[in-house]
Amino acid sequence: MITGLAHVSIVVPDLDAAARELDAKYGLKIGAIKVNTEQGVRMAYVELANAKIELMEPAGANSPVAKFLEKNPRGGIHHFSLGVDSVDAVTADMKNRGVRVLGDGTQKNVHGERIAFVHPADFLGALVELEDKREAKK
Repeated sequence: MITGLAHVSIVVPDLDAAARELDAKYGLKIGAIKVNTEQGVRMAYVELANAKIELMEPAGANSPVAKFLEKNPRGGIHHFSLGVDSVDAVTADMKNRGVRVLGDGTQKNVHGERIAFVHPADFLGALVELEDKREAKK
C-alpha cells in the first residue's frame, strides 16, 4: 500500500550553490551531504513537516543524473517518491496491473530503504520512486 509522499527530487548542477540559494531565498536548510555510490549522486535533504526535498548532484560523468543535466543544464525535478509499506507487495501488485516497474527492489537509497521505480509512461509522465518505509524503522 502507498503510505504517503516521501520526497520530491531535484537535480542540481551544484549542490553547494543550491543549498546557499535555498537558504538565502527561502530560509530552507539542507541536512548532511551524503554520497550514494550505487546511484552515482551527491545528495542532501531539506526536511519539511510532511515530506522532504531531495537535492541531487552527479557524483561523476557516468551518473544517470549527469545525463539528466545534459538535457536540463539548470537542473529540475527528476522524480517524486512515494512511501510504501512493502516494496515487494506494491511492485508485484503494480506489475499485475500492467505497470512497468524499473528495478527489482534490491537497490537501496542512502537511508538503507529498498527502492524501485515506476516507468514515467505508466504514471502520467512522471518518474516515481517507491521507498520501502519498513526499512527506515529497523
